[in-house]
Amino acid sequence: MRRSAQRRDAVVALYQHDLTGRPLEQTLSSGAPPFVGALARAAAERAEELDAVIDRHARGWSVQRIQPLERSIMRVALVEMLHPEAVPAEQPIPPEGAIEEAVENAKTCWPQSSARCARMPTPHEHRRAP
Repeated sequence: MRRSAQRRDAVVALYQHDLTGRPLEQTLSSGAPPFVGALARAAAERAEELDAVIDRHARGWSVQRIQPLERSIMRVALVEMLHPEAVPAEQPIPPEGAIEEAVENAKTCWPQSSARCARMPTPHEHRRAP
């Protein structure tokens, strides 16, 4: 399974966890690759920190106003950008790659997703973020 599909699976599991309150382990597909679980867990465990980053960079939107699916997409991208050590990979994805994956996930998961709702930090902002 390609990493982009695994990232999408992590987004869906995180979204279901966020929306239903079910434990993350129940929202992960059975037999999910280790990357999917590690990515979803890392994003869930750091949700408060990631939401603070989203809040700082979302112009005119608070993180509470952002739809749960979009928020999950951003959390997954941000955890790979800010905490690459939390996700098993031979080589961490560069920030530009994480942003590209997030945009593709938004197009795939939710075609109505709008860039005006929340903007991912640029790689330059990422380097300044915490």
